This record gives sequence, C-alpha cells and structure tokens, in this order.
Amino acid sequence: MITLEMMPPLMFGGLVLAMLIGFPVAFTLAAVGLSFGFLAIHLGFFDLNFLQAIPGRVFGSVLSNELLLAIPFFTFMGAILERCGLAEDMLDSMGQLFGPVRGGLGYSVIIVGFILGAITGTVAAQVIAMALISMPVMIRYGYNMRYITGVLAASGTITQLVPPSLVLIVLADQLGKSVGDMYLGAWGPSVFQIVLFAGYTFILGLIKPGHVPAVPLEARTLTGWALWKKCLKGIIPSAVLIFVVLGTMMMGLATPTEAGAMGAVGAIVLAAIHHKDFSSTDNKILLIGVIAAGIGTIVAILYSENLIFKIAFAVTYLAIAWICIRAARIPDLRDLITQGYQSTMRLTCMVTFILIGSTCFSVVFLGVSGGVWLEHLLTSLPGGVWGFLIFINLFIFFLAFFLDFFEIAFIILPMIAPIAQKILAPVVGPDAALIWFGVMLCVNMQTSFLHPPFGFALFYLRGVAPKEVKSSDIYWGAVPWIGLQLIMVLLVIIFPSVVTGLLDKPLNVDLDKVKIEVPQIELPPLDLGPPQK
Repeated sequence: MITLEMMPPLMFGGLVLAMLIGFPVAFTLAAVGLSFGFLAIHLGFFDLNFLQAIPGRVFGSVLSNELLLAIPFFTFMGAILERCGLAEDMLDSMGQLFGPVRGGLGYSVIIVGFILGAITGTVAAQVIAMALISMPVMIRYGYNMRYITGVLAASGTITQLVPPSLVLIVLADQLGKSVGDMYLGAWGPSVFQIVLFAGYTFILGLIKPGHVPAVPLEARTLTGWALWKKCLKGIIPSAVLIFVVLGTMMMGLATPTEAGAMGAVGAIVLAAIHHKDFSSTDNKILLIGVIAAGIGTIVAILYSENLIFKIAFAVTYLAIAWICIRAARIPDLRDLITQGYQSTMRLTCMVTFILIGSTCFSVVFLGVSGGVWLEHLLTSLPGGVWGFLIFINLFIFFLAFFLDFFEIAFIILPMIAPIAQKILAPVVGPDAALIWFGVMLCVNMQTSFLHPPFGFALFYLRGVAPKEVKSSDIYWGAVPWIGLQLIMVLLVIIFPSVVTGLLDKPLNVDLDKVKIEVPQIELPPLDLGPPQK
C-alpha cells in the first residue's frame, strides 16, 4: 500500500526515470504529474477538484505572465547580433590591440565575450560566432589547442551570467524577485569571473609562454589612431545598446519587456549600420537621429519634457524607423531577420511547454505534501546554512550533467525557493536572500554548458571547429574553466557581498520603538446656541 509519505520520493524518482528514457522533458513533466495526480485521487489523498488548480495556474501564472514576454525579445536580439558582423569587427580590433601581449588573443576573446554577453544574452550565438572568427587565427599563431577550445567555450558561457541574460530573467520569475535586482546582483560575480579568466590566461603565459604566444609584429596591420578608431566603432554602438537595454531598466524608466523590445529594435539598427550596403545617406540620417536624441536628453535633464523634447525624440524615432525599413530592403538582413523570428519562435514555444509541464508536476507534488517532505529533507542537513548551500550546489552541478537550464529552473527552483528563503534570510536578510541564492545557482549552472554529456557549448564548438581539432581537445580544454567557475561559486558562497553589495539596503527599523506623535490642536469652545424648546 502506497502511503502519503511515499508519494513525493516516488514522484521524484519517476520523473528521473522517465527523463532518462529520452522523451521530451515538457511532455514527460506533464505525463508524470498527471499520472501521479490520478493515482493520488484513486488513493484518496485529494479529490478531482484539486486538479482544477492546474489550468488556473497555467492561464494565470504562465500565459498571462508579462515578465516572460521579455524572453522572445532578448532571444530575437541575440539571434540578430549573432551574424551581423559586430562580433567579427570587435574580435579583429581587440586582437590587434592586445596582440603584442602574451595571451593577447585570449584576452580579446574574454573581453569581447563579456561585451557580447551584455548585448546578446544567448550562449549559442557567442560560441559559434567567436569560434568561427577566432579559432583559425589562434591556431595560425600557435596557441595551444586545449586553451583555444577552453577559452572559446568558457567565454561563450559568460553570457549566462552577464545581464541581460535570459537565465536571470527566468530565475527572477521563478524566485518571485524583480529582474532589476537580479541584474544588480549578477554584475559583481560576472566582473569577478572575467578577472578569474584573465588571471588564468596571465598565469598560463608566465608558466607556459608557448601555449599563449604574442601575435607577430608583421601580422599587426593596424596601429595608432586607426586601431583605436576600429575598436571604438565596435564598442560605442554596443555600449549604447547596453544602456538602452540595461540602463533604462536599472533607472526604472522601462520594464524588462519594454527594455527587451528596445533591444530588439536596437539589434536591427546595429545590424544595419554594420552592413556594407548601408549608404552615406543612411549614415547621415543615423547621425541626425543621434544628435536629436542627445538634444532631447539634455533638454529633459535641464528643464522638463517640453515641445523641444518631443520634437527631438520624434526625429530620433523617424531615423530609427528609416534604418529598420532600410534593413528590411537589404536581402541579407531581411533573411537574417526571418531567421531571428524562427529561432525566437522555437525557443519561446519550448519554454512555454516546459512551464506548462512543470506546472502539472508541481501542483500534484505539492498536493501530496511534497513541499513538506522536501523542506524536512533540506533543513535536516548537517552544517546548517553552509551545509544547505554546499548540498544544493553539488546537487545542481550534477543535475546539470543531464538537464538543461530551463528544465532545472522550472522543475527544481519552485520547490526549493521557499526553503532557501527561510534558511538564508538570517545571513543576508529576507530581501536579498533569494537574489543571492539565484545568482549563486546561475554561476553554478554555467558549468552545464561545459561538462559532458550535454555540454551544449562543447557541441556548438564541435559543430564549427575544423576537422583537425580533436573532440578530446574540446572536452579536456573545458576542464580548467569548469574549475574556475566552481571557484566563482565558492567566492559567491563565502562572500555574499559580491552579490548583495549593489542592492538597495533595507531600512532597519525597530517597530517597537516607533513613536507617532500627533500634535494637540486646541479647538475653540463649541457653541451650539441656546437650547431649543
């Protein structure tokens, strides 16, 4: 006889067993959830009316969730920037800038990976673009093959942590926190991770200089102002797009969905201005739009939104509309936009179906007291807070060998988020607890793109690497970078301020000592007149 206490572990084990078969995860979640739901009804743990919560949550929390609308916008932005030529220009200019230094090409890949991560938000776009552009150059100048494959794969995974990452949007939604706070919490670890990657390259250059040689002088074709001009040509438009997407969100001027929509339009503009068919007339219109935007911003800061402000930004909008129309009339860019729509549709549908399936599973899991079982399991771990953090991070690390990020986020996070809030609140406060926890898991789940058997960054790299690159070099090359990411996880655990330092500090007010003093108002005597007879 199956008891109520046996149902949660049986559901969890049944889910693992079903996913090992290889059936699509979204439908596996729904099938396991509904199967155990009907079994629970048969055993009398709840009645059929309880399952009415599933369509209610699907329509109320999934299909009506405005935050999840940001996912298709950021996906489209990444798809456009993947092949528009921006990455190629930046890698070429950065490679020439850092070329004289040992490991210079490695530094350029890491820095460009960071910048692209802040404007694309997709791992596949970065790994494929940078591998196609940088791998032949690094091989030509004698870089160690395992370093090449490792730095290209690892720098591609940076995008998972750097805002405006899709991962952070999903984490914010599943943890019930604001996307802006999740982005603020992720900036510290993302910058520290870049320092770790660059530090590893620097140490490797000291210990084994032959693995990361400098670029020969005759190969450096640009010098002086021409080199800096090419660098700035790639960095400045990217910085503007980063501000449009992230700056407006951080300043409270736009919601994540609105910022994503502006980013999608900005990606089309960047793709257009980097295309060879973008004419001098188009450049003049772009310049007029930029000047008008600057005038409108200055007017808004110094005065207020008046007629000049409205006219200036109307000119800017017309310039952007003209560039988008020009992009649609260039055959290459029109095909690129079509491909962006298709990849966005595929990813959005996948996320939606996984969410629907996870809703079916989680409702039944909570209905058979799965939350109580999981809380008792995690709160009884030895070591208190640190034991909980070590266990969860090890659990997520090994789970990532078999599951994609979206599957982990939609299946596991809703179950452990309330427990994490209760356990971690005494350490960093109730407001920052889930931000700290979410960013920590985000750093951890970066490794899922690098380790076998489902390291997607390694698959992308294998797909575009030349035939002389061995698969063993790709897998072994990723090992040191996985170690660096695990070191970053430990740093986030040991030093929570890396995440919480940029967050707004809550006001510590003792409610028992709050006094509200109401001033006494002396009223004139009330004269009701002579009594009436």
